[in-house]
Amino acid sequence: MKKLLLVAASAAFVMGTVSLAPMSAQAAAWGKCKACHNFTHKKKVGPGLAGVIGREAGKVKGVKSKSLKSATWTWDDDKLRLWMCNSKKAIKTLTGDDHAKTKMPPQKICDPAKQDEVLAKLHSIS
Repeated sequence: MKKLLLVAASAAFVMGTVSLAPMSAQAAAWGKCKACHNFTHKKKVGPGLAGVIGREAGKVKGVKSKSLKSATWTWDDDKLRLWMCNSKKAIKTLTGDDHAKTKMPPQKICDPAKQDEVLAKLHSIS
């Protein structure tokens, strides 16, 4: 019973905290990117996103995915749209290899308006 009360209290605290966050911060589609990427050249979990548009895929320091390291494309809006929606599927499509893998989880940013928001942010730092 104590455990159930603790879980309920924790959930109430989290819900209260989330509702205090500014609406614009919750709505920013590129907020998902910030969990693992910086909007500079500095690496976080994944490589920095500054200059990603026009960059050769997999050629920045720190990329560990063999599939990305052997990539032969340059990041553009269309390829980034595929990647934002489902990186696991995109790596297979972009490489033409059904066995290609990436460590990046699918972010499921598939809505074109939200993708436009992310791309606008990426263009602003490129």
